[in-house]
Amino acid sequence: MFYKENHAEHENLTPGRLEAFSDGVLAIIITITVLEFKIPAGSDILVLKPMIPLFIAYAISFQSIGTYWNNHHNLLRTTRHISTDVMWANINLLFWLSFIPFATGWVGANHGGSWPTALYASILFAAGVSYNLLQYAVVRHADQQAEIMATLKQSKKGIFSLTCYLVAVFAAFLNPIISDILIFVVALLWFIPDRRIAKFIN
Repeated sequence: MFYKENHAEHENLTPGRLEAFSDGVLAIIITITVLEFKIPAGSDILVLKPMIPLFIAYAISFQSIGTYWNNHHNLLRTTRHISTDVMWANINLLFWLSFIPFATGWVGANHGGSWPTALYASILFAAGVSYNLLQYAVVRHADQQAEIMATLKQSKKGIFSLTCYLVAVFAAFLNPIISDILIFVVALLWFIPDRRIAKFIN
């Protein structure tokens, strides 16, 4: 009886509902991130100079969130079934992404600092791992599971990105500039969203 009730409850949660919830959370995350910008005192263009590091961090954060939103949109369209593992994997991803506003503000206000840079890279790494967990949880319920899984394994972009983030965490304590370069490289790599599973969308 419990299984039937639990299964019926999951059937009521469609991929569309899960996506709508995630869209709302991502929109809030972006909004909170931009609120890190404070109105400068003064009307001279030079008063904006101290905000350049924050703007760069914000641009990378915005691009990262936008990439997750785009890929998340395509990913959920490969399945019609939302299970418990998919729901928790999705919550786990949103949990790590929700730290981006704080990390963006800290690294923007303390550019060149080892701990702010390491934290920022750590959050990006955790979000990347979490998305991979969500990806495989969703694919397990996809109609073309074998084909999608084979397509995902053909690309090394995800592994390369996670490796860069992980190296950036430790490089922050040697030279934060190395971390900045690695994070920027990943941002450029994902500027064109992942289209590997777009052809499998229902």
